[in-house]
Amino acid sequence: MAKELDFLTKRSEDYSRWYNELVVKADLAEQSDVRGCMVIKPYGYAIWEKMQRLLDDRFKETGVQNAYFPLLIPKSFLSREAEHVEGFAKECAVVTHYRLKTNETHDGVVVDPAAKLEEELIIRPTSETIIWNTFKNWIHSYRDLPLVVNQWCNVMRWEMRTRLFLRTSEFLWQEGHTAHATREEAEDRAKMMLKVYADFAEQVMAVPVVQGVKSETERFAGALDTYTIEAMMQDGKALQSGTSHFLGQNFGKAFNVTFTDEQNQPQYAWATSWGVSTRLMGALIMTHSDDNGLVLPPRLAPTQVVIVPIYKNDEQLQKVNAAVNPIVEQLRGMGISVKYDNADNRRPGFKFADYELKGVPVRLVLGARDLENGTVEVMRRDTLEKETRQLEGIADYVRTLLDDIQQNIYQKAKAYRDARIYECDNYDDFKARVKNGGFFLCHWDGTAETEAKIKEDTQATIRCVPFGFEQTPGTDMVSGKPAVARVLIARSY
Repeated sequence: MAKELDFLTKRSEDYSRWYNELVVKADLAEQSDVRGCMVIKPYGYAIWEKMQRLLDDRFKETGVQNAYFPLLIPKSFLSREAEHVEGFAKECAVVTHYRLKTNETHDGVVVDPAAKLEEELIIRPTSETIIWNTFKNWIHSYRDLPLVVNQWCNVMRWEMRTRLFLRTSEFLWQEGHTAHATREEAEDRAKMMLKVYADFAEQVMAVPVVQGVKSETERFAGALDTYTIEAMMQDGKALQSGTSHFLGQNFGKAFNVTFTDEQNQPQYAWATSWGVSTRLMGALIMTHSDDNGLVLPPRLAPTQVVIVPIYKNDEQLQKVNAAVNPIVEQLRGMGISVKYDNADNRRPGFKFADYELKGVPVRLVLGARDLENGTVEVMRRDTLEKETRQLEGIADYVRTLLDDIQQNIYQKAKAYRDARIYECDNYDDFKARVKNGGFFLCHWDGTAETEAKIKEDTQATIRCVPFGFEQTPGTDMVSGKPAVARVLIARSY
C-alpha cells in the first residue's frame, strides 16, 4: 500500500471506521452543518449520476414516465391512510410558519408568530399521499390506466443516528408510483420493478442480491406486500438495497381515486410504489472496496481509465503527450471515460495512491523508457495486478479488460456472499453464529412474536422470504411450531 494511504483504517481492525473514513477521504461526501444531512461531493455525485442515468433508462424501457410532485404535503393528507401515517409519524419534519422577521435587536431573525400556517405542512418522507391526491384528477376511465410515473427527488426522514449514505435525515432517491385497473396488473408491476432493481444491482453495480418478500412486520407502511433485494456487505451484514410495494386499493380508497371499468362500473384503482436511494452508494462501497480505498465497477466509475506519464524534463513530457493523445481519442471513441493526468503539481506516487483510493478501474503508466520499448504499464484496480503490454492495440485491450474487471468484481462478491449463506434450525447455534455475520436460512412459524424474540435476542431480523431457495417443510427453531416458510435472517444496516 502506498505510504500516502497509511491513514486508512483496515477493514479487519474496525469495519465501521474504515467505511466512514473511506467515504470522506475518497471525496464522496462529508457531514453538513445541518444536523443529520450530508454534502455529496462532485466525485460521489458523479457516481450517483451514473446510477440515476442507467436506472432511468431501465425504467423507461418498462413504460415509466418521469414527473415531479411538491416537496410539502398537507398534514391532513397523511391522516387519510392510517397505517401509512403511523409508519412515518415519528420521522416527519413539520413546517408551521411561512415567514421570518427581524428580531428586536436587529441582529438576527425570528419566526413571525403572525405567520402561522392554518394547516401544517410535512416535508415529504415519501410521496404516496400527495401523488394519489393528484391521481384522482388524472384518472377517470380504465382507458387512463395504467398510469406509471416516477420522480427523482429528495426526502426527509428525521434520523437520530446517521451515517453517510446509509442513513441520513435527507437523502436522494427515486420513487415510482403506479395506478392499475386490476390487482393482477399491480402485483405484476411491483414484481417487475423488483427485477429491474435486481438486474441493475448485479449487472451494473456488480452486487449480488437475494430477492424476496418481506414479513408483515417489515412491510412498508400501508403496503399489502413489500418485495426487497438484500445485499451482503463485507462484514456479513445485510443491506436492504431496493424495495417495491404492492399497495392494493388502500390509497385509491383513501383519496377516492376511482375509474369506470369496461362494464361502466366504478372501481378503485390498484397501486404500487417502488424506490431506491443514495443508500446504493453505501452498498457499492461496502461490497467491493478494500484497504487501499474504493473498488468501483467500470460501469459506474466516473473515470474508467487514468493515464499517468513519467518524465524527467519537458522534452520527455512532449514525447509522452504525443503518444498518449491518440490513445485517449481511441478510448473516448469507444465510449470509455479516460483522464490523462500530466499535471506537474503532484508526484506520480501521490497520483497512483489517489487513483487507487478513488477506485479508478484501470491505470496506464507511460514513460520515456516505455516509449523506446513501445510498451505501457497496465494496472487493474480490482486485483492491483500490474503487467506490461504493447502500446499497439492497447485501447482494444483496455476495453476487454474493463469487461473482465466488471465480471471479476461481481464473481468475487458473489463467492463471498454464497459462502456465508447458512441453513440453520438450531436456535442456540443460530444465536452463537449470527453475531459474526452471514445470511441464515431458518424455518419460521409465521408469527410476529417469534420474529420479535429473534430481534430482541440477537439484533437480527427477518430480511425476507427469499425467492430461488427451496422451501422445505420444517419446524421453527424458536417456538418448535410447524414452519410456514424458510426465511432469510441477518443483522442489517
